[in-house]
Amino acid sequence: MPNVNALRSGPDGDKPVRPYGFSGRLAHWRDEQLARQALKIAGEPGLVLDLPSGAGRFWAVLTEHSNRVVLAADLSPEMLAIGEAAFPAEKLKRIKTFQTSPLSIELSANAVDCIFCMRLFHHVADPDHRAAILHEFHRVTRDTAIIALWVDGNIKSWRRKRLERARATIEPDVLRMNRFVVSRTQIESEFAAAGFQILGHHDVLPGYAMWRVYVLQKA
Repeated sequence: MPNVNALRSGPDGDKPVRPYGFSGRLAHWRDEQLARQALKIAGEPGLVLDLPSGAGRFWAVLTEHSNRVVLAADLSPEMLAIGEAAFPAEKLKRIKTFQTSPLSIELSANAVDCIFCMRLFHHVADPDHRAAILHEFHRVTRDTAIIALWVDGNIKSWRRKRLERARATIEPDVLRMNRFVVSRTQIESEFAAAGFQILGHHDVLPGYAMWRVYVLQKA
């Protein structure tokens, strides 16, 4: 079994988003745009599990539809508390927070319309660990799942692999990775093995950036 501590919200998704500078604002705008597109492909689900939620990076987008309820879950109750303190009280009424693990979600089968997972899979290197999470997602969602991760087949992934090889040659015992690029062919086969079919996907910057957002549906 994977180490659940490694599945805590990563440094890019565990804090309220107040991006500084033009590049930060642009990246956040694009993240939110992709989230909206994915939710639309998923049929604008009414009950969404945001996991891992961190401190509510995507709560503003998830609560744009007035009839949507968000279950916000994370391994860290401290991060959830930060999000609750920073989010507008009126919209917070439609967000229910709780502590749980992606490997063992404390919800019944078919409990939600959609699982929204934007900041987890690029931290998971082991295919068996990804499979365990995907099977748990398949159990809990009634219909769809939205999953973002780093994929290959673009300029950034090629540059990253070249950098990793160079670092490993210079300091083989020092290199410690906590973010990983996955082959598109491999991850899509893992989706199918877990019982999902792909409804669609969007890339942050097609052909250049590694971020891809998949919308999956129970097959």
